[in-house]
This record gives sequence, C-alpha cells and structure tokens, in this order.
Amino acid sequence: MNWFNNAKKSNPANDEQLLWQYRQSGDLAVLAELFQNYSSMVYFVCFKYLQDGEQSKDAVMQIFEELIAKVNKQEIKQFGSWLYVLSRNHCLMQLRSGKKMQITSIDDFMELPMELHPDAVDKEKQLSALELCMEKLPVAQKQSIDLFFMNEKCYKEITEITGFSLNDVKSYIQNGKRNLKICMEKKR
Repeated sequence: MNWFNNAKKSNPANDEQLLWQYRQSGDLAVLAELFQNYSSMVYFVCFKYLQDGEQSKDAVMQIFEELIAKVNKQEIKQFGSWLYVLSRNHCLMQLRSGKKMQITSIDDFMELPMELHPDAVDKEKQLSALELCMEKLPVAQKQSIDLFFMNEKCYKEITEITGFSLNDVKSYIQNGKRNLKICMEKKR
C-alpha cells in the first residue's frame, strides 16, 4: 500500500467515526483509511528521528502494524496526537535498540519558538516534559495548540472545529505558548 500518494487533511470528527467503525468491524481497510490521513505526518516524524528515507518508510509500515494491536486496547481522544506519540515512541525504541544513534531536534518539527525547548542533550526528556506541560494547559489552550501545531490547522479551521471565536483561538494559542514556555522553564 502506498501511504503517501493519497494523504488527505485530517478531520477529527471523521477520525472518530473511522475509529469507531474499525473497532466495531475489525476491517483493516477502515483502519488503513484512517491511517492514510496521517501517513505523511508519521513519515516525517520517523524521518526526523531516523534520518533515513528507507528506514522511515519501513517504520511507517511497522507503526501501522502496531496500530492493529494497540488501537483497541487504548483510549484515544485525538487520533492524530495519539498517533504522533506512538510514532515518536516507535522511533525512540528503534534508536535505543542501536539501529541509529543520532536524534534530530524536535524544534524543527513542532515549529514552536526555541525558548519552549530548553537546550538539553536528552530529547526524550524534552518530549516528556512538553507532554506533561501540554496536559497542564487549560482545555481550550491545549486543544487550540494541538490543532495549530500538531494538526497544522489554520485559525479559521480551528474556529470551525472548536466553535471558538477567531480572537479566542488567537488568544488561546498565544497564552498556551506562554504557559508552555513557563512550564518548560520550570522543568529545566
């Protein structure tokens, strides 16, 4: 299956429907359709960590295989964010197993200001700290930050998905970034 030719923009409501449909039917075609929407993101996460195109393509296939086992065993609130973490963890496990020893900065992928990511050798600790800080954000800030940075949605799309006003979305993202910065500084 070629995951990259037909990647579409994700839609959280559609993701939820496909996830529910897969859990009810066990039809791998449904899971493949859901995964297809995020295949480019998964590939780029893998490439950032593994820095090898072929290894990254292999990792995308392995992550899909992991999905088959894990998607029914875990509570998934936002499939895209959950899949990002699964992809990152898969790559980190590959790196730990000695297949590749170099880790690329997550700063490039996240597109967050540098000050949100303290200069540290251990990027895994950074990612864990960032996840903890994200969990501490108010729901509206967390949702807006996640949609903007992780799902690459524009302000207008975020307003349509969440029902927040445009000014609220801008405020949630700005305040969320500030709160993440403060939290990350405390984690140093």
